[in-house]
Amino acid sequence: MKYKHLLFLTILWSGALTAAAQSDSIVGTWALTAADKLLPDGTRASDFGANPHGLVIFTADGHYSVEIYRADRAKFSSDDQAKVSTEQYKDAALSMSVHFGRYTVDPAKHAIRFQIDRASWPNWDDTVQIRTYELKGDELSWKVARSPDGSIPITVLRRVSPGDQPMSTRPPTFEEHSKEGKTRAPDL
Repeated sequence: MKYKHLLFLTILWSGALTAAAQSDSIVGTWALTAADKLLPDGTRASDFGANPHGLVIFTADGHYSVEIYRADRAKFSSDDQAKVSTEQYKDAALSMSVHFGRYTVDPAKHAIRFQIDRASWPNWDDTVQIRTYELKGDELSWKVARSPDGSIPITVLRRVSPGDQPMSTRPPTFEEHSKEGKTRAPDL
């Protein structure tokens, strides 16, 4: 019985150390500041157009979500998914990079290990990918493996702190969006 308690406390303690180690580094919410690519000739170019949008969340218990979108995404020609053209779906798919799952960090190697559950690129589903990262204060960046065209995608993020958005700029309510015609209620 005594050993069971000791084992239980050891497991709790090691879990707390893992969470503490991650919270000292990347745990939190990060806003995208750049989604670039390093070209084979050494120049850097935008990978998702001017002013890409994105958010990355790392939880203390090892879950993550990455969302990166072009700012200039075209709207579909129809609200009916069956009536949207193949070209529009292709453009939408190429205008984002999204994946979620579990992660671990190796601070000594400056590496994040993404255990991807699902991704906008289906070939990444159920895979593990390693990203080398740099953490400088409230800026986190990582490089993705070289693309078939020889470029290396680079993601740059800024830590979001609770004071980044004043309370007066709260998101609009569903009712406010509905009045502006930005949402529609589902047909019941």
